[in-house]
Amino acid sequence: MKRLRGVSRLRRAVWAYVRSAPGTYVWLAVLFVTTVALHHMSPEFEQEFLRQRSTNIHELSRHPVRVLVASALWIDGGHWAPYVVLYSVFHAQAERWLGTARWLAVCAAAHVLATLISEGALALAIGYGLAPRSSVNTLDVGVSYALAGVAGVLVHRIGPPWRYGCLVLLLLFYGVPLTTAPTFTDFGHFVSVLIGLGCRPLVGGRGSVRNPKETAAAPAGSVRP
Repeated sequence: MKRLRGVSRLRRAVWAYVRSAPGTYVWLAVLFVTTVALHHMSPEFEQEFLRQRSTNIHELSRHPVRVLVASALWIDGGHWAPYVVLYSVFHAQAERWLGTARWLAVCAAAHVLATLISEGALALAIGYGLAPRSSVNTLDVGVSYALAGVAGVLVHRIGPPWRYGCLVLLLLFYGVPLTTAPTFTDFGHFVSVLIGLGCRPLVGGRGSVRNPKETAAAPAGSVRP
C-alpha cells in the first residue's frame, strides 16, 4: 500500500510539473510526433524532407518564415528521449519562472536571430572562398539554438557568486568548440547564449534570484518555485 501511495504521489508531482510549463511539453509532444514520423521514412527521403525544412541559405532566401518555424519542429538524428531531460531541466524551469509568453520570446529570439546571424556568417565565408558553394544547401534543423538561448537567460535566475561560475561554464561549453574546428552551428550556439544573456530585460519583475546553497539548506516549502 505504501508503494502504491508513493507511486501516486510521484505521478501527481510529475503531472503538476508538466502543467506548470505547458508550452515546453506541448513542444516536446510535437517533437515526439515528428520524430516518430522520421523513423518511418527511408534515409534518402528523410534527408530531402529535412533539407526542405532546413534554415540553410537556399531555403531562407526562398521561404524564410516557413523554414524558421518548421526547422524548430524536427530533430535531426531521431533521438527524442534526451530532449525530455533537457526540456525539463532548462525550458520548463525558464517557462515556470518567466511565464509562457516571455519564455517563448526568448526561444524565438535565440532561434531566429542566431539562425540569421550564423547563416549570414556562412554566406560571407562562401563569398570569401572559406566554405564550399554547396554549403548553401546544408542541413540545418533542430531546437538547439532555442535551448542555448534559454540556458543563457537562466543564468540571471542564479544569485551571485554562483551566477558568475555558471556563466563561465556556459561560455566555455559553447565557446571551446569555436577554438578547435568551428562550424557555423557552433557559432550559432554561442550567439544563442549571448542572445539569452541579452534577454535580461525580460527577467524584470519575475521574483528573486536563487542561491543554490541557500536552496539546498532551506526546509521544504520555504523557497518559491
